[in-house]
Amino acid sequence: MNKAFTKESDGDADDDDDGSSALPPLPAGAKNYITPAGYARLREELITLLDVERPKVVETVSWAAKNGDRSENGDYLYGKKRLREIDRRIRFLTKRLDIAEVADPALHHGNHQVFFGATVTYADEAGEERTVTIKGIDEADNLHGEVSWVSPIARALLKAREGDEVTLVTPKGPQRIEVIEVRYPAPGS
Repeated sequence: MNKAFTKESDGDADDDDDGSSALPPLPAGAKNYITPAGYARLREELITLLDVERPKVVETVSWAAKNGDRSENGDYLYGKKRLREIDRRIRFLTKRLDIAEVADPALHHGNHQVFFGATVTYADEAGEERTVTIKGIDEADNLHGEVSWVSPIARALLKAREGDEVTLVTPKGPQRIEVIEVRYPAPGS
């Protein structure tokens, strides 16, 4: 078959226009809740990409393009690929920030009911305690005990109060968990 009729892939997802496959999609009709700190981090990343990284790569690609044969020019080829990655991330961040709904968990400080931004300690049926902080899809980090507000555990905990028992649906079947403690950051922290 003629090479003109085939699509070669170099490993980057050209059909994934904005890089959104890295994060779970928002539920239909849901708002993109995010903490003020999470919003600031995403905005800072966007500004760094636009003002620092992209201009550097454009300069490198421009310099490499002047060096002659582009088909064998590693600086040019890598630069163009990196430029596509940066532009994809810029589009993704712009879309997510445009629909972001900043929700400050400090507004619930002192409250014992679980809402967005709460740090919740719960115990499962075996008595094992775990602590999670409910955050936005774009900022949750499982390695630091942060879960997205659309995750099964967060959905089970939302609106529960200290002392409540809720049902968590797991692959092994429903499991009862007890809310032990609900904390929010202090205002201004």
